Amino acid sequence: MSHALDPKIAAAGLDMLREHVAAVPDFPKEGILFRDITPALSDPTCLKTAVDLHLDAVSDIAGQIDMIVGIESRGFLFGMPLAARLGVGFVPVRKPGKLPRPVIEERYALEYGEDALQVHTDDLKSGQRVLVVDDLLATGGTASAACALVEKAGATVLGCLFLIELEALGGRAKLGDRRINALIGY
Repeated sequence: MSHALDPKIAAAGLDMLREHVAAVPDFPKEGILFRDITPALSDPTCLKTAVDLHLDAVSDIAGQIDMIVGIESRGFLFGMPLAARLGVGFVPVRKPGKLPRPVIEERYALEYGEDALQVHTDDLKSGQRVLVVDDLLATGGTASAACALVEKAGATVLGCLFLIELEALGGRAKLGDRRINALIGY
């Protein structure tokens, strides 16, 4: 099943998506320009287009994907519909203390301190081919930790897919030679 879009339709969709991402200065603190995807989510046409564009970005590997892993919490927003459209399962990767069964964990460094991501020990199987999905690639710490967690579970990361990439923050470098697709960059 092909999910590739006509290039003209894809370009128009990317323009619409970019128009629906709001730039909010000084949020959550002074000096930060926050990219708010809420307008894109609240517009039904834009939301459908965003899902279609996500599928288009990975159309060449769609038949290889066994599982979608969505990073808490906005990775869930696009990971779930992608999984449903591809006919594969969805696994949430969450912050500590939010999953009720036994978990495996991956810790990662923040600018000041440390955080962790967790997944249930039985949600990913050895040999599964996984697409990691999140809304934003910034410094790459969270995405890198999610990939390490997938690999710790014995699965293979086919690639990482993001709605937005903040290119100046260099997050791609933390993901090494993994495949990275970002729909729009700033």
